Formats: sequence, C-alpha cells, structure tokens
Amino acid sequence: MESELAALKEKLLRMASYAESAVRGAVQALVTRDYDLALRVWNEDAAIDRFEIEVDELAVQLLAKAPVASDLRLITVAMKISQNLERVGDEATQIAKRARDLTQEPPLKLAVEIPQMANLALALLKTALDSFVNQDPAAARALIPQDKQVDAMNKEIHCQLAILMAQSPDTIPRCLNLMVISKSLERIADHAKSLAEEVVYYCEARDIRHPGEFSAEPAR
Repeated sequence: MESELAALKEKLLRMASYAESAVRGAVQALVTRDYDLALRVWNEDAAIDRFEIEVDELAVQLLAKAPVASDLRLITVAMKISQNLERVGDEATQIAKRARDLTQEPPLKLAVEIPQMANLALALLKTALDSFVNQDPAAARALIPQDKQVDAMNKEIHCQLAILMAQSPDTIPRCLNLMVISKSLERIADHAKSLAEEVVYYCEARDIRHPGEFSAEPAR
C-alpha cells in the first residue's frame, strides 16, 4: 500500500507541474504576443486530462483495498485535487485561446495589469501544492484569505474594460477576450483555494469549506 500511495502522490505532482506550466505558458503567450506558444498550450490540454483519468483509476484501485482512515483521506483528497488541477488546465487552455486571438489585434493597456494578477494566482497555486507536499495545514489556511486579492483585481479589470468599451466600441472584441482571461485567472485562484481546503482536510480531518456550519472536533 505504501508504494502505491507514493505512486499516487507522484502522479498527482506530475499533473500539478503540467497544469502550472500550462498557465505560465498561456500568460507568457499573452504578454509576449506569441501565437505559436498559445497554440502549443491549447493543444497540450489533453495531457492534463489523461493525468486526471490515471489518478482516478489508481485511487479507485486503492479504495478497493479498504485503507485506514488517514490513507483514505489521502486517496479521496488526491481525487479532488486532480479534479481541480484538470480545471486549472482548462482555464489555461481558455487563456491560450484568447491570447492567440489577441496576437492578431493591437494591444490594449490597463492600469491593473493582467500579468500581475496571473503572478498572484500562480503563487497561490504553488503555495497550495507546496502545503500538500509538506503536509502543512497552517500554510494552507494562510493562503485562503489571499484569494480575495485576485477577486478584487478581476473586478477592477472588468470595470476598466467596461469603461473602455463604452468609450471606444472598436476595442470591444479585445476587451471581451481580456475579460475572459481575467475571469480564468480568478478561477485558477479559486482552485488554489479549494486545494488548500483539501490539504487542511487531509492533515486535520476537518472540512473547512463552509466555516461556521459544523462544530465537530477534528478526527484523531
């Protein structure tokens, strides 16, 4: 069982590396206006999808062996993390698709830069994954409130783009693409937050997704 659990973790971390790389590549394609890079990121989403299937298959095999409570938490959390990572990959694909389209248009400048928002979302994702690797629920808990910063940046970018579209209707297609990218980054931060919540559950057997609704003590 130990070797199989280690294999599950390893596969999950490889999937995380692919997902993180996809987001970085998509944002780089946007910033550098690299059409070919945007296409590569867009076409590589299938690899992350395959990882999710493999993680789920391995997890189901392990569940059939009636694991002890702590191993059971790891297995179920691994399935949830892989689902979140697959969705991160989907958002990276969405960003890459919009970046591809934007390379064909003149660039727009915003007061709040999307790359800054991307860096924050990626930092949250990395912190969440590190907290899983290190079994560090304190780091996971500290991450969760930071999601609000990305939410605020997304709202500010949407406000700026709405004003720009009203003032310059010719920018509407570009603004809509940037709105989708901004929303995708906000969703990536949401997935990082979800990962952090799963880490707390894995380490403490406490579900913190809905604070205040439950008062049970953590399982020993």
